Amino acid sequence: MGYTIAEKIFAAHAGGKPVRAGDIVVASVDFAMVHDGRAPNALRMIAGLGAKNLPFASKTAFVLDHYSPPPNIEAANTHRAMRAFADHHGAVLYDVGDGICHQVMPEGGHLTCGDLIVGTDTHSVTYGAFNALGMGVEGTDLAAVMLTGKLWFRVPETIRVELKGALQPGVWAKDITLSMLGRFGAEGVNYRAIEYAGPAVSAMEIDDRMTLANHAAELGAKAALLEADAKTIAWLEAHHARAPQPVKADADANYVELIEIDTTALAPQVACQHKIDDVVGVAEAKGQKINFALIGTCTNGRLDDIRQAAAILKGQRIAKGVRMIVTPASRQVYLAAAREGLLEALTRAGASVEAAGCGTCVNITGHLITGDGEVVISSANRNFKGRLGNDKSEIWIGSAATVAASALTGTITDPRETVGGN
Repeated sequence: MGYTIAEKIFAAHAGGKPVRAGDIVVASVDFAMVHDGRAPNALRMIAGLGAKNLPFASKTAFVLDHYSPPPNIEAANTHRAMRAFADHHGAVLYDVGDGICHQVMPEGGHLTCGDLIVGTDTHSVTYGAFNALGMGVEGTDLAAVMLTGKLWFRVPETIRVELKGALQPGVWAKDITLSMLGRFGAEGVNYRAIEYAGPAVSAMEIDDRMTLANHAAELGAKAALLEADAKTIAWLEAHHARAPQPVKADADANYVELIEIDTTALAPQVACQHKIDDVVGVAEAKGQKINFALIGTCTNGRLDDIRQAAAILKGQRIAKGVRMIVTPASRQVYLAAAREGLLEALTRAGASVEAAGCGTCVNITGHLITGDGEVVISSANRNFKGRLGNDKSEIWIGSAATVAASALTGTITDPRETVGGN
């Protein structure tokens, strides 16, 4: 019997002997990431251990993205400590405005096909878009990695998801992930890996593949993995990553479940207020009034997302009474969007464009505070009650195209019904 992608990557990083789902392994890590929301735990643990020499620090990125810019003295002092630590130990530093951890990690060339990557955020599963095994861990785990370059893991079982057919114009990877959440429920595939494959995946550009992998965190997945192809290799080469070591599942690999989804029939989806797995077709939510629109976050703040929004809003004006914020996922995305004229189109339409970061997604920066009874349509990954600072407001989740179309009309709208939305 053959092996899954996750089993093969773990085997290669745990001594080379074959491993199976359920095995406990101590594996060597290729690169690690800690963001400012979890850095205090890591720094306290390292200080408590009295560690002076951190041989893996040079392969660890410190990313200042959640408290970006810092909203209070405590956050500012966390940033100060992270900068000092990175400078002293030789860690890679991404400062305020450089971007969201899951965007700057691949952009910075820190990962490649076949790698084992850990980060202090559940959405570290994003790296699976590049045929790497990316997983979220805690700050205390990162301390162990910086000391030893290793960590223990339980090898996850794998679900294989074949995406058949072709996405129709106006339908994106976000809609696939939302439909998966509607099918399995939040945490429905806890501690399992997902392998996404099929013609719909092959047709996706890298930005959409990152969305596909990223949203697996809401499903509870330990990892989400895509096979590498020419698009993957070209993207990694353009970002100066190390030589890729692509990993492909065996034809007779053992999966706990095999699922086929016909993407041709898929319509735009939205997650209803307060529950990321309360998912309906956008037609069922049509006419729901909105007050705020947000495009950004580690899930859908990439260049293709901003292109989707600009295609709908260029030459138009968002509906009266609607406020809109666009937060690019990184400085590189911001500059590329500026060069293409996308930011100008969105600004002229009435949107406000913020510096790269993820503080808006969880309302850490206080830049998106809703009033009582107000409704937000967002391209973020979560819509928990009170996530934007007011438990008396509602958050709906959709693709960047759905968010832009809704901002244009003032109600939740199918992007295929707008000019430029398909």
